[in-house]
Amino acid sequence: MVSENMVHRSHGPTVLWFNEVEERLKMVSNQFTCDGKELVLDEAIAIRSQAIKKMAEDDCVSNIIPLPNVHSKTMTKLIEYWKKYSEEGVSIDMLIDFDKAFVNVHHSILYDLILAANFLNDKEILDMICQEVADRIKGKTSEEIRKEFDIKNDFTPEEKEKIRKENAWAFE
Repeated sequence: MVSENMVHRSHGPTVLWFNEVEERLKMVSNQFTCDGKELVLDEAIAIRSQAIKKMAEDDCVSNIIPLPNVHSKTMTKLIEYWKKYSEEGVSIDMLIDFDKAFVNVHHSILYDLILAANFLNDKEILDMICQEVADRIKGKTSEEIRKEFDIKNDFTPEEKEKIRKENAWAFE
């Protein structure tokens, strides 16, 4: 999951650094991040994120890329995905197995991955995780979905009945 190309530090903001062959670019710091970790990785891996790629192309980043909406554990998981898909010689079957294991996590982790993939503009991961959520919902009643995702039912019986009447087609 974490290689020598990534460094975790316990103080300061969550930021992403690039390693380059000739020099190390420290990309833009932001003090309002969620858990104060720094990650270092190769540019070839980091630009799998369309947001990071666009910042690099537009020369918007001089030192550190801020990740104010991404927890380091979530970012580490995304980096794991990017690295796997950047490896050479990985078979389709291996990637399918990797994808199944990648999304076989608690719903709270899926939620964090969706937010991070959206923030980083990685449509490939976002689509895969949203498909997993859809698969977990498919064929379940609203009560089963609430249980699966720990969603509190805060509708009164009257509100519930009104919704059922207004959306009868969905309950057929």
